[in-house]
Amino acid sequence: MDSTTTGFIVDALTRAIVEHRLQPGAKLSEQKLADQFGVSRTLVRQALFTLSQNRLIQMEPARGAFVAAPSVAEAQQVFAVRRMLEAGMTRAFIQQATAADIAALYEHIEQEKVAVRRGDIPGRTSLLGDFHVCMAQRMGNQVLALMLTDLISRCALITLMYQSTTSAEHSHEEHSAIVQALQAKDETLALALMDEHLRHVEEALTFTERPLSRA
Repeated sequence: MDSTTTGFIVDALTRAIVEHRLQPGAKLSEQKLADQFGVSRTLVRQALFTLSQNRLIQMEPARGAFVAAPSVAEAQQVFAVRRMLEAGMTRAFIQQATAADIAALYEHIEQEKVAVRRGDIPGRTSLLGDFHVCMAQRMGNQVLALMLTDLISRCALITLMYQSTTSAEHSHEEHSAIVQALQAKDETLALALMDEHLRHVEEALTFTERPLSRA
């Protein structure tokens, strides 16, 4: 198995989902993907299997692979897990964060601001999600970073299915306030702001089941 090539395909498809270039319920053709990446269908199939384990796609017998379409219950559970996980991350980050870590977060926020102002929807979508992963990476906790990456990818699908008029600029401003609290080592405020931020993202969604048309 060519794990490097398979990993590249997994990363590329995950990014397409996060950036909302692949819609929930979209069919993923093994042959088309093989042609696109210039690889065998076997490698594509291995990548799709990995994505199905990450709950980003759904494999259906005799029908093939489809981009996952999270239910309302699953969506709410994903956000509940993120709130619990990121509360612990926030506490740990404050205890060990250095000036360089804070500077890295401010640099990330500046990239968010540029993407929001440009109206770069794919860019801002990725950056707003990556802010949370960046915190874990700065802590040197790769297990946490990978867990958050998977959860945030699923959140991207959820946002696409149940999106409303939520403002990317508002999320960017909330990130900025969180970093200021982290810099001040105000744990109570940082925890409150992180929880409020994640609740705002969830509350901006319209949780009604939507029928999907599958080819």
